[in-house]
Amino acid sequence: MATFFGEVLSVYSRAVEEDEDDDMTNENEEDAQIRREIEEKRSVDVHWLSQTDGSVPCSDLIIAVGPNATGFVSAHVLRSGGWTAVAWVSLWNERSPGSGRADTAPGPGEPSCILYQQKHSPSVLLCQCSCYVAEDQQFQWTEKVLGCVQTRDLTVTVLSDCSVAEYKTSDYLSESSVPFLRSLRTSAHTGPVASPALEQPNISTGLAAAVLSHCQVQRIAAVLYQCYSDVLQPDSLSMQTYRAAVSAVLKLDPTPSADVLQKITRGSELQSNLYT
Repeated sequence: MATFFGEVLSVYSRAVEEDEDDDMTNENEEDAQIRREIEEKRSVDVHWLSQTDGSVPCSDLIIAVGPNATGFVSAHVLRSGGWTAVAWVSLWNERSPGSGRADTAPGPGEPSCILYQQKHSPSVLLCQCSCYVAEDQQFQWTEKVLGCVQTRDLTVTVLSDCSVAEYKTSDYLSESSVPFLRSLRTSAHTGPVASPALEQPNISTGLAAAVLSHCQVQRIAAVLYQCYSDVLQPDSLSMQTYRAAVSAVLKLDPTPSADVLQKITRGSELQSNLYT
């Protein structure tokens, strides 16, 4: 049969028999079942250590993500002893299988995501996330964690890490200017910030960006502080950049003393084990 250029013909091929079609259907059903089981396993849940009714009153929520941010929290904030663990977040993925036990809290030194409450000010909560959160879990994690606290009059502060190699600028960066802090905030955040704004075309990614996007949509006051560092492992100098960001909320001295610096250094050595 003659055809014209560009004409589309419906072609039937006998290369695939009906039995093979049935095999492909069964295989697709098996794949769908596997995907459902993986999705159930990858679910994110918040487990409270004590019984709670509804959402927890919260005026300030600090979320630390990344080796330097979580190292700063461990070495300085939590070592003060003024915090109590109130909940932990269970999640499973290929890089943090140890945190996927739904009935057991993470053990000491294990990658984890724990929620702490300040003793003298119970409305201040701190979430230290030292485990990997997969891309398809980030928004679910954000909804679960922020869904368990009251969002009215809530201010969220996110501490995050980033390599200075990802920072885009037309000016030369000297070694003395690294590490440094940049900030992004939602339209609902009208208060002062502790660092210059992140310049275009730089962006934030990962769990920190998911939290900030959620807060923007929900009209929650939130600010993200992103530390640009030239080291891959937790570093005491990089950790110090976060002090000004949380000093007002946690009543910290913006200038750390010598013993605090020693704690930060020891904490960086402990945190490096979680990210290697």
